[in-house]
Amino acid sequence: SHIACLGREHKQIARDMFIVSCFMLIGKCAGAAKEMAVAWRYGISETVDSYVFVFNLAQFPVSILGLVIGSVLVPLAVRIYYEEPQSLANFRAELLGATLWFAAGLGVIAWIAIPWMVQQPWIGLTIKQVNLARQIAPYLAWTIPLAIIAQLFAAWTMANRRHLNTLLEGMPALTILLAVLYLSGIRPLIWGTLAGFALQAFFLYLALMKRNELEFPAFSFHSIHWHTFYAGFGLMLVGQFLMSFASLLDQLFAAHLGPGSLATLGYTNRILALILGLSVTAISRALLPVLSLTHTEGKISTSRIAIIWAVLLGVIGILITALGYFLTPMIVSILFERGKFTVEDSIHVSELLRYGLIQIPFYFGFIVFIQTLLSQRRYKCIAIIGGSNLVIKIVLATLFIPFLGLKGVLLSTAGVYLGSGALAALMLLFQHQKKLKTL
Repeated sequence: SHIACLGREHKQIARDMFIVSCFMLIGKCAGAAKEMAVAWRYGISETVDSYVFVFNLAQFPVSILGLVIGSVLVPLAVRIYYEEPQSLANFRAELLGATLWFAAGLGVIAWIAIPWMVQQPWIGLTIKQVNLARQIAPYLAWTIPLAIIAQLFAAWTMANRRHLNTLLEGMPALTILLAVLYLSGIRPLIWGTLAGFALQAFFLYLALMKRNELEFPAFSFHSIHWHTFYAGFGLMLVGQFLMSFASLLDQLFAAHLGPGSLATLGYTNRILALILGLSVTAISRALLPVLSLTHTEGKISTSRIAIIWAVLLGVIGILITALGYFLTPMIVSILFERGKFTVEDSIHVSELLRYGLIQIPFYFGFIVFIQTLLSQRRYKCIAIIGGSNLVIKIVLATLFIPFLGLKGVLLSTAGVYLGSGALAALMLLFQHQKKLKTL
């Protein structure tokens, strides 16, 4: 029976992975078209430098909170569905109310803080970059509350084993694409981004309301599930902050490497995001709901499932890296080489991208192990791994960047996923052995 259950879990993961991959492919096509249009209109310029920097600053808290909300809420929602379904509606209403207040407050803080931050000398922006960033920042600050609300709706959607949220993640790219084609100056980047996040949240809201899976907000904290949510949220917030801060360090390192460095790294990361986003989002969103239910049922070991998928996806990652090494110049040329994006720009981005591809197999394994720890609600382990990410990043970046420049930034990222993935695997193996001894 255990073998039959294991086979069932693998089939569910594979099926959900296929569905998410299809939706991600549509979204990434929109993203690729948007990048082509931005490269055609702006090239590697200080306009793109400023936009990328401000956008990454604005999305920094969203990347933390969105992943924390999803990582804590999906396993908790699965457990509530399984054990106490009658208490779910009240918790959903109260969580929405709390999120609305928090998102609005964070938007106001960002509206004040980001324009101030981009002017600080230690950031390393040029005078022109600062002036452009000051124009962009007051508007992009409001993507924060929109994106946080969308992340909450996405988590409820994913907990129900549906993946419309994945399809709608391409909405900001689509609206930016249309704005870049029909507007001029810096306005397309501003209004296209704002419209995209607003539409993403709106369509998720409509989909949840249609299925009666979202209540009107309640501004109270009476649900019996708040304690469990807070306990996981606090630890995950620490862990995800440390993980995301390691990524933000890339922007700070690049800002000190001269004009054009942020744009070059940004174009490189966008291609990596097309590759990693399609695969890793499919992996995480297929694994977490299934592993959460498997852990709640307690029939088979989620660690055993994780090892099988980590090995399989690691091999696939090696193949993608090898193939990508040879195809990189052609991919960069097709995506970006037009308008103000020159052949020389393509060479710079291609060289950098080859170093970025090294992280793929390590990242695949890392994501599998992290999702498994999340399904087991081992949030303290996630916080420890987040701390290790930051330490490894700082040490490797300090060693590599003086000799390799931007290439050292990406090589240090590969080292982060190798080291932290190994630590996560050891945590799972230790817990599995401990469980076997108690049987």
